[in-house]
Amino acid sequence: MCCAVLCFAILDAMAKWLGTHIPVMQVVGMRYVTAFLIALAFSNPINRPGLLKSGRPWLQLLRSIMLFGSTIFNFLSFRYLQLDEALSILFSTPFLVAILAGPILGEWVGWRRWTAIMVGFAGVLVVVRPGLGGMQGAALLSFCSALCYAGYNIVTRMLSSVDSSQTTLFYANLFGFVIMTPVLPFVWVPPSLLDMVLMVAFGCFGAGGHFLLILAHRNAPASVLSPFIYTQIVWATTLGYLVFANVPNQWTVAGACIVIASGLYLIYRERKVTGRVAPIEPG
Repeated sequence: MCCAVLCFAILDAMAKWLGTHIPVMQVVGMRYVTAFLIALAFSNPINRPGLLKSGRPWLQLLRSIMLFGSTIFNFLSFRYLQLDEALSILFSTPFLVAILAGPILGEWVGWRRWTAIMVGFAGVLVVVRPGLGGMQGAALLSFCSALCYAGYNIVTRMLSSVDSSQTTLFYANLFGFVIMTPVLPFVWVPPSLLDMVLMVAFGCFGAGGHFLLILAHRNAPASVLSPFIYTQIVWATTLGYLVFANVPNQWTVAGACIVIASGLYLIYRERKVTGRVAPIEPG
């Protein structure tokens, strides 16, 4: 699990690097194209008959749209935010999932988890500091990414009982590939050799991260694995310093600690009340 979130942190760092001098839509497009081609080599309708068969195709489409939106908002936010800042806001996803799970899935939360949700959002506000800093617009992009990602996770839960993980992963990559391939020629800026290598590496780290994630969940329950998602803040902070010379300020550190503590408590309460924890993918 730690290696999986490391892969996703490296992918984010590459996206931030490329997004400073290459159009974001080109970065998003290459992320989907390379991920789809790599996934297609290992899992396709030829070696997996029935891969394209879905019990709820409209939900697959909605899930793909949510992931697509989350990716675009996230990559856009990297233009203006440090990796640790963007990730601290993105860590509000579990709180949003807990809120949405009630009306959509019937998984209502009690007062203890509502308290954790409110404390967690207070931690996000500590990072953003409304009215005190200059990152409000960029923070909104990151929060939109978290909102889309929460919807993505909710729909993933709904699909888990009717479609295989291979089918769900294939449709998500296929949607981005179909949408972005015709767009790429219109936004394409000739990349340097290093940029081209990084764009191809996108797919490798994305596919590798999801493979490790699936492997982890095969060997341990989500309730054991979920807390390790938060190790991504360590990788993001380290990469932010090594690659971009970004040093987290005291507000980001304090807010991230509050958000992580609240998220861990949510995981604890969900395990105690329901006996399980639905996995939330960090990539």
